[in-house]
Amino acid sequence: MTDVASISAGQEKPKPVSLPVGLRAALPIATLLGLGFLAPLLTVAAYAFAAPKSFDVFRSFTLANFAAIFDPANTVWMSFAWSLAYALVTVALLAVIAYPIAYGLNRLFGKWSGLVSVFFVFPLFVSENVRLYGWVLFFIKNGVLDGGLKWLGFSGGPEILYTPGAILFGMLYVYLPFMLFPMSLGIAMIPRDLVDAARDLGAGRIMIWREIELPLAMPGILIGMLLTFVLAAGAIAEFKILGGQSVIPISQDIEVAFTYAQNWPMGSALALLLVAIVSGLALFVLSKLDLDRILGRK
Repeated sequence: MTDVASISAGQEKPKPVSLPVGLRAALPIATLLGLGFLAPLLTVAAYAFAAPKSFDVFRSFTLANFAAIFDPANTVWMSFAWSLAYALVTVALLAVIAYPIAYGLNRLFGKWSGLVSVFFVFPLFVSENVRLYGWVLFFIKNGVLDGGLKWLGFSGGPEILYTPGAILFGMLYVYLPFMLFPMSLGIAMIPRDLVDAARDLGAGRIMIWREIELPLAMPGILIGMLLTFVLAAGAIAEFKILGGQSVIPISQDIEVAFTYAQNWPMGSALALLLVAIVSGLALFVLSKLDLDRILGRK
């Protein structure tokens, strides 16, 4: 009896399995992201391999949709090229336009620059389509610009509406806040004491900008550029409202496949390729950058 009692006493009760505190705290948001992001993406991926013009997503598997996209006779790659080209040009121009604005806001308002830059986000509270149609009324023949110039005695305004230039203008206008706000936060992270110390040691304005200001602001600049590129690559309202049918982006082809053509598998295949191309380009650019140096880790 003594041996049995000692053995029983020596056995420890198994401890209940419990998740770490951090994982338990992150579980609600992880569930939300899974349902709101991963589930729709997986559904689109499943439809991409379904039979064309069918909704039989779980009982068919085919590569016919991708074969049709990669068919040399298919001109859908022109839509991909237009979307990516406009996105890249938009990012490049907004980086040049937004940086002086963000820098001026920080120099003028100091620590309040982040709050002031929020005012540039206020247009996002109004529908994008409403704002773009406002520019249609501005640029249209006998509209605000054309009618105003005629009233002043000129021959009228230039033909801007429904041109590739109007599309680019609309994208610059719509995506400026997405570039400006992260860039302004990045510039606000630059310690002014560090800049003053470099100036006292004899560093010139260009050297201070190249060696101190730009590297320290680079995280905000990169976030703004990536955010703008991802959003601009899927733009559609600017092409349809300001450009008419002058340029057809890939997002419009996806919309047509899902709506008028009722070809959900083809639309899903196009969407999946767009996600892959945009993600691949973003990861390729990040792989070419020394993030440790940019983020100040070495």
